[in-house]
Amino acid sequence: MAQLIGSKSLKGRQKAAALLIALGPDVSAEVLKHFRETEIETLTFEIFQLEKVTEDTKSQVLEECYHMAIARDFITSGGAEYAREMLVRALGKEKAQEVIERMAASRRPQRFGFVRDSDPAQLAQFLGNEHPQTIALILAHLQAQQAAQTMTHLNPDVRTEVALRIATMDRTPPEVVEQVEDVLKRKLSSLISRDFTSVGGTQFLVNMLTTVDRGTEKQILEYLDGANSELAAEVRKLMFVFDDLVRLDDRSLQRVLREVDSKDLSLAMRGTSEELQERIFRNQSTRAAQALKEEMEIGGPVRLRQVEE
Repeated sequence: MAQLIGSKSLKGRQKAAALLIALGPDVSAEVLKHFRETEIETLTFEIFQLEKVTEDTKSQVLEECYHMAIARDFITSGGAEYAREMLVRALGKEKAQEVIERMAASRRPQRFGFVRDSDPAQLAQFLGNEHPQTIALILAHLQAQQAAQTMTHLNPDVRTEVALRIATMDRTPPEVVEQVEDVLKRKLSSLISRDFTSVGGTQFLVNMLTTVDRGTEKQILEYLDGANSELAAEVRKLMFVFDDLVRLDDRSLQRVLREVDSKDLSLAMRGTSEELQERIFRNQSTRAAQALKEEMEIGGPVRLRQVEE
């Protein structure tokens, strides 16, 4: 339902909506062309809610917008003191101070901006050696999502201490923040890159191997065995291939076999070693083993690619 509302009760988006109403449909339409679609929807909803805006509200919103624009112009050109004096005369000391603070905040550089695109895991590894209060101060200046991701990579004991200090953190003197930022910037100069992106890695290789055919998978794993046996072992730990069935104990193997379709099993076994085939036959009932052998024999020739898949 549309509201009849005065300027003193307007907040944030309501004030923006009131300003668009005061500007009229033609000017407002031109202004909205510079907004994103989601912002237009939000402001349109607020305009609907504030359909009946008083003339006094329109005048005050337009006046405030004008003074903020003038203030921004003077601050940009170095005339902060003049802008302050002008606003005090126009809006009063308290209101003028609010406008000046908003303008200054919009121009103030973001602290710790040089780590905002850094990898959370790498950042957490470095910060783990810092005092919890220092870590809390840094995370408090990051976006919530990045701070949360960094927290998850901290040592559990450090993580809880940092969370407590963030929650109880009061205002920190600007000179302290600046000093911490300068020290961190020097320490991280060799670790942080603005274009750093996590790519590749063991897990990526595992994910890739699980999607290729068995022939390609086998070829890559055999190459890794010769080139880097430790890496090959790590990859094998993170993935389970059909040939690994031979490593299972009998009870585990029996559980697996009960879950596998006999047709799929007979097809897959055509490309396996005799050792694995014998293990599978031994861990089936006589009847099931005989049926599996017959299915393998009467299945007819198949393409190697079908077996590998």
